[in-house]
Amino acid sequence: MPRAAQPTKQPTGEPIGSVWTRPQRPRREQPALSRDQIVAEAIALLDSDGIEALSMRKLGTRLNAGATSLYTHVSNKDELIELVVDQIYGEIEVPEPASREEWRAAAVECGNNVRAAILRHPWIASLLGEMGMAYLGPNMMRLSEDMLGLFEAGGFGLERSDVALKTLWAYVIGTSATEAAWLTTLARSGQSDQEWMERVTAAALHAMEPYPRVRRLYAAQTGRQVDEARRSNFDLGLDCILDGLEAQRDA
Repeated sequence: MPRAAQPTKQPTGEPIGSVWTRPQRPRREQPALSRDQIVAEAIALLDSDGIEALSMRKLGTRLNAGATSLYTHVSNKDELIELVVDQIYGEIEVPEPASREEWRAAAVECGNNVRAAILRHPWIASLLGEMGMAYLGPNMMRLSEDMLGLFEAGGFGLERSDVALKTLWAYVIGTSATEAAWLTTLARSGQSDQEWMERVTAAALHAMEPYPRVRRLYAAQTGRQVDEARRSNFDLGLDCILDGLEAQRDA
């Protein structure tokens, strides 16, 4: 007898590994923990101990729950980090310009809000370049929508608004992530900016002996408060970015 025809299997691609793309697991009963509780405690752990300290086991201990109970809400640590990063994006406010002329002030405020969020949570600096699916998070979606609206209100077309958004985002995140990484290094050393600079002055002067421009720059900056210098440099760079973007506004 001929064999019965076997059903044809439909090709399926590999699922994208992201908390934003997988179906939510059905729950038969009300879980003891909520996703919001898990994310909030993860952020508290990251703020206090840094990214190296984050593990599902340690997080479960802080929540008085076994690590396995966390997997009701997240499949793995990578998904937890996606949720945590999106929660930080939720802290960033984007002002709405009241008129076309106010777009620049709104962009400055937005840039400063992004910087402040990164410096509040300096551990995020090491994660931002790795979050391939982060743009699917609800807070990131809201942030993108609001920033597009900011630039559209300032006279940019939609596509140029997208370019302006990405340019501003790249500058602020790049600068702030570098600053956050430095602050993390300082925190681990137990020293302030000024203490660190005083300790490395002799070595720095020796290293720059063959380089006259570097020596002149160092001399010009000696005596400035380091945190004030970082802030001033950020503001100047942001002004330069916005000067360039302003020239690209649609007529």
